[in-house]
This record gives sequence, structure tokens and C-alpha cells, in this order.
Amino acid sequence: MKTLFPVPAARVRADLTLAVLLLSAATLFAESPAIEFIRVPEGGIQPQAAVDGKGTLHLVYYTGDPGAGDIFYARRASHAKDFSKPIRVNTRPGAAIAAGTIRGAQLALGKNGRVHVAWNGSRSAGTSKHPGAPMLYARLNDSGTAFEPERDLITYAAGLDGGGSVAADASGNVYVVWHGSAPENKQGEGGRAVFVARSRDDGKTFEAERQANAEPTGACGCCGLKAFADSRGTLYILYRAAKAQVNRDEILLISTDRGDGFRIAHRHKWIVPTCPMSSASFTETQGKTLAAWETDGQVYSALVDGKRSEVGPLFAPSGTGKRKHPVAVSNNTGDTLFVWTEGTGWQKGGSLAWQLFDARGNARSTPETRDGIPVWSLAAAVAKPDGTFAIIH
Repeated sequence: MKTLFPVPAARVRADLTLAVLLLSAATLFAESPAIEFIRVPEGGIQPQAAVDGKGTLHLVYYTGDPGAGDIFYARRASHAKDFSKPIRVNTRPGAAIAAGTIRGAQLALGKNGRVHVAWNGSRSAGTSKHPGAPMLYARLNDSGTAFEPERDLITYAAGLDGGGSVAADASGNVYVVWHGSAPENKQGEGGRAVFVARSRDDGKTFEAERQANAEPTGACGCCGLKAFADSRGTLYILYRAAKAQVNRDEILLISTDRGDGFRIAHRHKWIVPTCPMSSASFTETQGKTLAAWETDGQVYSALVDGKRSEVGPLFAPSGTGKRKHPVAVSNNTGDTLFVWTEGTGWQKGGSLAWQLFDARGNARSTPETRDGIPVWSLAAAVAKPDGTFAIIH
């Protein structure tokens, strides 16, 4: 039987190819893991989150005046719908600062799941024994009911500007990290360096800070940095350089001897004469560490092999935009959720953005956005034990 309107073979092949591609895409996206969107309690900003081995979600966030506010901590059990009653982290009211977005609280889970928090102190934090703001640290008490009084860990490397960070491992090592100036620095940003105050007893006591970067890279004054300790005890630090005040490369330091020595594992070059006020992040899933950072308006992520000090291929969300404050998290099947902000800036909120990738770094979805990033805020993300994700904003 003859057809009345014969279709050319090339057209048939093209239609079949398109149908296969559409079916594959539909199947791929249909199988993408679910994402839960969580608003920060009490209208707070600057969430930082982590999930422990029991699936409990730990959260710190900021409330109050951007120049002198408070940090709160709350947790949510794996099958709970609501967070616990918030606990104020800072004992002195108004001892924290949010202005600039990158100066707020940082969170780490250490030995036996103890919560450690570090942040830039505000003018309300009290007087310090050194010039400039204090680098404050507090830990949750043994009963988990309150935080011990905060302590300023700066002994000589003062001039705190951009945000500090905290890392902790399962062996009781705690590291509070910031960039500042040694007393002999006469080069401004170009002479700043990264310093680490280390505790060997789960945060009870700390050694005086030591410089981490042996190479004189400088440090971008008002950029944040990020510290992280993985399940093997390897310590990572991401920070932005400021050599000659224009070479603002994002630099990854790695220590495999618990902070005794560091080496540069990666540089992502960026020539820019101004401070971009950037942040960075680390997460770990099934022994794999993911780093994320910003360079020249785009956000990037890569797997890091701490033992070999190797950084895998970089991947970035598709498209362009004014992208900042990235977080990348992977679930137990290798899917990666990349989260960032769009359009945020000084005294300016913006949009939440995200995109899913598979274990090979291939996009599983197109970038999506929604309103909801307040002034001075950003987003956090976690992978849950059931393979789904949560974005806190």
C-alpha cells in the first residue's frame, strides 16, 4: 500500500533522533534527586549548614543589625519537619557582623559531632588586645545545651577584614583560620597572609596562630576564605591572593600533617584591581571532597584528592551572570547540586540559583533561579542520607 505523502528518509532519521534525545532528556531529568527548599528560621540570613552521620542537619545563621547582630544555632533530626529551639552562639549581645556577606559565622562538626563556630567580631564584641576586630570562636558545651563563652584567638596577626573560618576533624583537631597582617607587614594587602590557630584538644585550648602560606601571595583584604577538614584529617584552605594588589588568584592550600605544613595544590588565576568580596566552600560525601569558588563573575567546583594534592577537572553552571557565593554538594549516588547567588552585591540582595550535575560533571538540568536572597545573605546546601538535597536560604 502506497502512502499519499511519502516522507523523505532523512526527515525520518532526524525525527527519530530528536525523539530519542527528548526521551533521554525527559528520563534523565525525571530521575533527578528531589530538592527541599528551607527558609532560615526567624528571618535570619547567612546560613551555614552541615549534616552529621545520623542525618541531623546542623545550622547556624545571623539575625539583627548588619553591623552588630547575633548568631544562632539550631538542628533538625533526619526525619523531623522543624528545627530545634535556637540557641544563641555569642554570649555578648551584638558581637557578630554581617555587612559584606563574607564576615558571618562559619560552622564545623568535630569529634563526636561537637559543633564549632567562628566569626568576625563586631564593635560590640568588646575591646581586644590587638588592633582591629577579634577572630571569635565558640563551641557547643558537652551537654549540647549552650555555647561556651567566645574567645578571641588573635595573638599577633591582627587587621582582620574578610571573614575567617573554622574546620574540625573526628580526632579532636580544630582549626580557626583567617588572613591578617603580621606586625612587620608594610605592604598592605600584598603583605597579608593566612594564619591558623590550632587546637589538639577539641577546642579547649589553642596554640598561637602560625602562618600557613609560605609563598608571599598576599591576601585579598575583604574576601572571605574557607577551611575544611575531611574524614581522613586532611586540612584544606581556599583563599584569594592579592600579589601586587591585582593578582587575585583563588589559591588552594592542603595540609596532610594536621596543620604542620601546607602546600599550594591549585591556583585559579584572576587579574582584577579591586576586591570582589568573594566566598568559597567545601563539602565531603563518601570520602570525596568538593571545593567551590568564584572567579571573574563565574562560579566553579572541582573534586579534590587531598592525599595526592590533586584537583580534578573544573566544572561550572551553564550560562553567565553575576554569580557569587557557590556551594557544591554531592549525594551518595554521585549527583552534584551546585548552588550560588545571582545579582547580589554591597547592600543588595538577589536570586537563588542552582543546577544539578551527574557523577561525570555533565548537566542533569538547566540552571534555575528564584527570588529569595536578602541583603547580606547567601545560600547553604546539604546532601541528605536518602540521596535528596536541601537548599537553605
